[in-house]
Amino acid sequence: MSFDLHRPNTMAEAIGLAARLGPAARYIAGGTDLVVQINRGRATPQHVIDISHLADLRHDIVQTADGFSLGALTRYRNIERHPAFQDALKLLPEAASVVGGVQVRNIASIGGNIINASPAADFVPALLALDAELDIQGAAGRRSESLRDFILGPGKTGLQAGEILAAVRFKPLPAHSATAFLKEGRRKAMEISVVCVAASLTLDASGKTCLAARIAVGAVAPKAYRAAAAEAALAGLPADTASFRLAGQLAAEQAAPISDVRASAEHRHHLVSVLVQRALETCRQRIAGA
Repeated sequence: MSFDLHRPNTMAEAIGLAARLGPAARYIAGGTDLVVQINRGRATPQHVIDISHLADLRHDIVQTADGFSLGALTRYRNIERHPAFQDALKLLPEAASVVGGVQVRNIASIGGNIINASPAADFVPALLALDAELDIQGAAGRRSESLRDFILGPGKTGLQAGEILAAVRFKPLPAHSATAFLKEGRRKAMEISVVCVAASLTLDASGKTCLAARIAVGAVAPKAYRAAAAEAALAGLPADTASFRLAGQLAAEQAAPISDVRASAEHRHHLVSVLVQRALETCRQRIAGA
């Protein structure tokens, strides 16, 4: 198919162009999702608006006292190698490192992956486990929305006509916290998740009691979800195998997987329980090691 390619010079120009062109236009940055959709006939835009060069989206990774801000054009390879993500925030490079191959991670943007809203997107659960907020720019100005509310279902988000996802923000973790990301697929690399799990765990100063947890699960429901019952149950429980096993069981009860060529629904249910337990145990070990 053919389309007109536009290359605006500013965010305001891009948003105005999208508003004028309406549903016939799509934004493109890294293109690792949109180009595939176009080639397969799943997307047929008449206009493609290139925003890959806009300075407002390219601030990459910024750390402040309030936490971190990741520009929507931040590449997965940068997250994978960023020094600030190698300790308590280890789930970020762990999730980034399994997004396609190195060539894909060198061009794929986190904003495009979020907007694509795939139920099996690996990086979305990692951001959910950090309670991430999104900064969104539109004709009416800038607004914020939680990632948890933003993704509505497969391929569906709360993005309004002409809006651009500008940045992703999350707060620093409390003391005695750690994170982990685990993925199960049919291959070790460049594979769509059968199940993926991200966890953030905070223990008391003794390292023996769970104070708080955030658990996110992908590829087993119409969208990645936070395992609310599991999170609530862990508060105040001992940081041990029995507690983590309970959390895994509760997280699996919230899943609504399908059977497909990669795995049966029954197997996916089992994997949620197992991977949540393992992710929490990994967090506990990392807190002890720190």
